[in-house]
Amino acid sequence: MIASTRRKRLTNAGALVAIAPALVAFASCSSKTSTVETIDASADAADASDAAPPSCGVPTSFAWNSSGVLLSPVSDATHSLTAIKDPSVVYFNNQWHVFASSVTAAGTYSIVYLTFPDWDHTADVTFYYMDQTPGFAGYKAAPQVFFFAPQNKWYLVYQTGPPSYSTNDDIADPTGWTPAQNFFAAEPATVRTNKGTGGWLDFWVICDDANCFLFFSDDNGHWYRSQTTIDQFPQGFGEPTIVMSDPVASHLFEASNVYKMRDTGKYLALVEAYDATSSYHRYFRSWTADTLDGDWTPLQDSFAAPFASTANVTFTEQPPWTADISHGEMIRDGYDQNLEIDTCHLQFLYQGVDPTMTAVSYNSLPWRLSLITAAP
Repeated sequence: MIASTRRKRLTNAGALVAIAPALVAFASCSSKTSTVETIDASADAADASDAAPPSCGVPTSFAWNSSGVLLSPVSDATHSLTAIKDPSVVYFNNQWHVFASSVTAAGTYSIVYLTFPDWDHTADVTFYYMDQTPGFAGYKAAPQVFFFAPQNKWYLVYQTGPPSYSTNDDIADPTGWTPAQNFFAAEPATVRTNKGTGGWLDFWVICDDANCFLFFSDDNGHWYRSQTTIDQFPQGFGEPTIVMSDPVASHLFEASNVYKMRDTGKYLALVEAYDATSSYHRYFRSWTADTLDGDWTPLQDSFAAPFASTANVTFTEQPPWTADISHGEMIRDGYDQNLEIDTCHLQFLYQGVDPTMTAVSYNSLPWRLSLITAAP
């Protein structure tokens, strides 16, 4: 049994679409006609009678236990999938909601939506191909999902080349996402000047009380940040600045996550890397900062002493199912735009690949999803 994340009693978002048995197509989902109730996205407001949970502070090191493969691609007559990857995950209304990139045998990228009640029942997953949703045909990948409380809307952020977004009143209705809109009218000059042969990708939004920040990478050793105000979001993002850079591009590569660590006054940043020390397998480095627009201080940032790599992950199944701890997301302590995590209950949903099946092109790698849980 997989160690369960502490679950909260979450408020109802109105009449949610009923979830059918596994592998159904959601094409028959009707559009919502009733007004959605305001969602209380505050974790502590879920039950005022609960005692304040303890704080475990900022971790000084990390050690993990990994499950085996939990989520795998599911194909149908029109979707021949070889991989699911780049997951984003929230727990809402007694269901896990996962959005991920999917890759076909022809190397075509899209997004899939998966839902299930708990991590011990991922075999019962309901699988929906987002290209069935109007406006979602064509290249879309690397999703991030969160509830933007000021507007009472769910946001799905992803790449279509540039950073794009869609909104929805009901996360459980995958047919309800609006067509893609871009955050920027054109590629910013800072990106054009610094990306080299790379390109901007893996876009990540997090907000504080006043501003929203868009972080991203370029596969050329640069990590960027742009910002706008809460009131202007999703409009108004300014010229990006380079937050960090590395002369070895793969050492500050892609798949960045940023989170608020509850009751610590600190933020945590994760960036994927690979280098000679990891035998060129993927792993995650980490940093902390006092503010989202502040300076980032290394926390655990090497393969030997990482946020997550095969050097600090113990696999419950032997032999280890993967040699890569790649693009993923923390299990959050809520679902709103603040992206808060509880350092007493750390879990990370990640992509890995069977090490015996890597002698293929990148777009043919059979990525699967697994969960690491902080070791006691």
